[in-house]
Amino acid sequence: MKARYSLLVPAFLLVSSVASAQSNSQPKLTPRPAPAATTAAKSAAAPKPASIDVPAGTRIPLVLENAISTRSAHVGDPVYFQTLYPIIVNGRIVIPAGSYMSGDLLSVKRPGRIKGRGELSLKLTQLILPNGYTASLAGTPSDAGTGGGEQMGKEGEVKGPTSRASDAGTIIRSTVYGAAIGAAASGNVTGARTGLGIGAAAGLLGVLLTRGPDAVLPRGTTMDVVLDRPLPLLASRVNFKTPGRAPDLAGPPNREAQRPSIPY
Repeated sequence: MKARYSLLVPAFLLVSSVASAQSNSQPKLTPRPAPAATTAAKSAAAPKPASIDVPAGTRIPLVLENAISTRSAHVGDPVYFQTLYPIIVNGRIVIPAGSYMSGDLLSVKRPGRIKGRGELSLKLTQLILPNGYTASLAGTPSDAGTGGGEQMGKEGEVKGPTSRASDAGTIIRSTVYGAAIGAAASGNVTGARTGLGIGAAAGLLGVLLTRGPDAVLPRGTTMDVVLDRPLPLLASRVNFKTPGRAPDLAGPPNREAQRPSIPY
């Protein structure tokens, strides 16, 4: 019995040592860290800055800083305005008076010599607030007060005045002057008639050789711009406490449409 027990003890120790060696030889597994959140997930989780939207269709009164004329303007020329009245959204001043607005000319067309009116169109694209904050916008001008006969059309079109009244006056004056000169030169009715015909022809020729009046937007022209789409502004950048101050620009004087006196 003792001999059998003495044989079992070494065998048990041998099996235990082999099992222990196998256990120590196996690699230890360490837990993998959880995957880090992706940049997109982080940005999606970050709160967006609060904004205030100026609704589409809002009308903003402006005054023109630089004069524009179809006689000298070109497509792409800049146009500069200032706001005349503060814009309020939900009881908050978001665009004070005196803010800047800019854009450019989309088209320019000279008036014709016999028919056709001067035309130009413009679009406003940028807003600059008094604190330096800038925002892109899409605005269409309307209701221009130029002091002359210019008319606003759709999509920011400005049509120049017609010169029919002044043209008729030019022909009449030339006719009268011709008749007076003919009568004085000949001293009879025949001379007056001849001078009348010459004067009428000269007046008509002067009208035909000159272009019609250009479309002009003088400095100080007032105009409204209508927002084509909502204008989002960062709430943190529009904390204005005062309504601002409108620019002190004199409006353009009233003027009549006239053709140039010298053909060109």
